[in-house]
Amino acid sequence: MEPVARPPRRDAPAGLIAGARLTRIDGPADALALVAPELAEAEDILHELVASDVAEVPAIARYLVDAGGKRLRPALTALARVALGIEEPMVRLMCTGELLHLGSLLHDDVVDEGDLRRGKPTAHRLYGAPVAVLTGDFCLARSILLAAEEGGFRAVTELGRTVTRMAEGEVLQLKRAHDLATDVDGYLDVVDRKSAALIAWCAAAPAWATGDDEAAEALAVFGRGVGRAFQLTDDVLDFQGGTGKRGGADLRERKVTLPLIFAMERDRTLRNRLEQGAPAEEELPLLVERVRATGALDRTLAVARGYVSEALGALDALPSGVGRDALAVLGRYLVERSL
Repeated sequence: MEPVARPPRRDAPAGLIAGARLTRIDGPADALALVAPELAEAEDILHELVASDVAEVPAIARYLVDAGGKRLRPALTALARVALGIEEPMVRLMCTGELLHLGSLLHDDVVDEGDLRRGKPTAHRLYGAPVAVLTGDFCLARSILLAAEEGGFRAVTELGRTVTRMAEGEVLQLKRAHDLATDVDGYLDVVDRKSAALIAWCAAAPAWATGDDEAAEALAVFGRGVGRAFQLTDDVLDFQGGTGKRGGADLRERKVTLPLIFAMERDRTLRNRLEQGAPAEEELPLLVERVRATGALDRTLAVARGYVSEALGALDALPSGVGRDALAVLGRYLVERSL
């Protein structure tokens, strides 16, 4: 394959400000400013990593990269590096978790038969399901190779375990997605496997790469808690139309999430209605309001905030400083964003 010319540097993801040496972290913008140049470089590297002489592969992968996203995973890896006092940026390691995440999105959209991703048509709707799935496989394979190259044996071993848990989580979600009898523990098990496991890996990766097992354990605990909270907040935002999808998308599909579980506990007639089938489009706003009226969204956010509190406790094992402060600020922000 011919070498791929490096594309022109792209701007940092939306919401970032120019990198600067900060001594105090007052909010998420300050936290991300610590690593803004690395995040901007990661955008370029992601495009390079999906290069292939099979034209469809980079076309699909770059379509998803260019759709944007929160870039939480590379941000956590970068901030963990700062918190550990590692001087040299780990941009390619930052891209490892994001590349795996992008591959999983390609797979998920096919499995879920999704039409929109980040407000744009899903890749499989544009290019077809088979090639979208295979491009997801390509992204997965490249992420494993990156973990080996940039993180070493422990990092790639843990990534293998993470991929296994993610696959198990997807299978469990398929089994339980429309099972209105799913309980809180069952749903949170899916969240742990499908979402939190990768975020935990991304937070711990710099420590594994440098052989600091104690810090890796603390960062994995932090990442797992933040990952749980991140997913639960997304579940709440879905009822507000804040995730790049139409409001109430999960309810429209009778997809069981924690807000719906809590709502059905308080409003038994809501479960009776959903057992009859998916709601009609004109019925959806009323059902969304019924979920809100039960207090389910506030209960879900309370659970998410509890996970963040546990996550912040794990940071006590890290050296004090702006890196640790930035991780804490970002963790808190993930529950409060766009609410």
